[in-house]
Amino acid sequence: MLPTIHGTARLVDDPEIRFTPNGKAVAKVRLAFSDRKKNETTNQWEDGNKAFLEASVWNDEAEHIAESLQRGMEVLVSGKLRQREYQTREGEKRVVFEIAFATIAPTLRYATAKVQKMARSGGNGGGQQQPSGGDFDDPWSTNGPGRQAAVAGDDSPPF
Repeated sequence: MLPTIHGTARLVDDPEIRFTPNGKAVAKVRLAFSDRKKNETTNQWEDGNKAFLEASVWNDEAEHIAESLQRGMEVLVSGKLRQREYQTREGEKRVVFEIAFATIAPTLRYATAKVQKMARSGGNGGGQQQPSGGDFDDPWSTNGPGRQAAVAGDDSPPF
């Protein structure tokens, strides 16, 4: 069983997006975790222990991350910690630790964000995504079909 980690990190680089030969998007994200604390004696911020980890994100989420996040941003991360072994061109064996993301999101401590729901085209869960202007079937919308049913006297949740 892989350990699950949750934490706050900073992006070391802009997410690097590439596409496989069959067109699947994959983004590499490099993260820095640090025990940064304020020294009450000197009133200065000091870096503590540091850990640098990489993660690969696939498909639509890879494209969303590449469009939304950039170097230096503080992000909330949740995922499984895994170990990967590989061999260099010189024949040296190496071990790296990576995060298999469950989720990544910008923190709003030092920034603002405008969240834009992405609507899928096609019914199979794949395909291109287009920004939605609110015309999708959102049961929490104040003017969507789900909301109209609730206003009509139905007290059950609109889903």
